[in-house]
Formats: sequence, C-alpha cells, structure tokens
Amino acid sequence: MIEALQFIRKAIIDRLTDAITVNGSYVPVYNRVPSDALEPYIRVFSVGHDEVDQNQTSFTSECVTRIEVVTSFDGDDGGELQANQIISEILNLIRTRSGGYFDLSGDNFNVYTCVNEGISYEESDEDDKTYFIGNMEISNRVQKI
Repeated sequence: MIEALQFIRKAIIDRLTDAITVNGSYVPVYNRVPSDALEPYIRVFSVGHDEVDQNQTSFTSECVTRIEVVTSFDGDDGGELQANQIISEILNLIRTRSGGYFDLSGDNFNVYTCVNEGISYEESDEDDKTYFIGNMEISNRVQKI
C-alpha cells in the first residue's frame, strides 16, 4: 500500500490555485511558503494518514489535510472577516459530496468521503502587523483500487 496524502494534497492545491480572489487578485496557494510571500495566502499540508479498514481485497485510509489561510493588516486596518471569507470560498470548492470528490483514479485511489473536521481561528499582534489565521482540517476516506 502506498501513502495517499501526497495525492490528496496535490488535488487540493490544484483545485484552489487561481480559484480564490481578494480585491481582484488571486490568493496564492502553497505547500511550502516562500520567504518573500505576501499575505493573504493559503498553505496546504498533510496532517495524518491512518489505515481504517482491513480486508482481503483492499486498503482503506483516512487522510487528514490542513488548509491554513493567513491574512495580515497594518495596525487596526483590517480584521478576521477576510480570513472568514477565504475559508468560506475554500469550503465551497473542497467540501463536496460524491459528485465533486477528488478524482485520484489515475493514482489508483478512490476518494469516497470529504469531511470538514473543524475550523479554528487565531489572531497574532506582531510589531509590524496583525495576523489573522484560519485553520481548516479536511478528512478524506480513500480506497486503494
């Protein structure tokens, strides 16, 4: 059995790239954030991969991926709303039912669930900016085909 998280992560990045805008500009999507990145941006990374079912003919796994939205504002010039709006747009693209699950058949996997495992927000006041960060965890059940 091979690990499926790499394929889920790529599918999420592909679905979000050039799909979300703020003030007329696309929000960049990264797996690894470059040092010169400007906010807002989206970061997608793997959290965990657990085998959830064992039988004689297939392997089934639960893959958890985190999607992090980072926004920032000078002083008191903005707020959490922008992070909320970006998270909402991501949910509209990612959290689907069977008609919109990731197609990983080319990688020999079948995705058959997509669950929002929770969204949390944090605020960080730094010397230069105030950062608002939204964290969403998405769980996908995946069967090796």
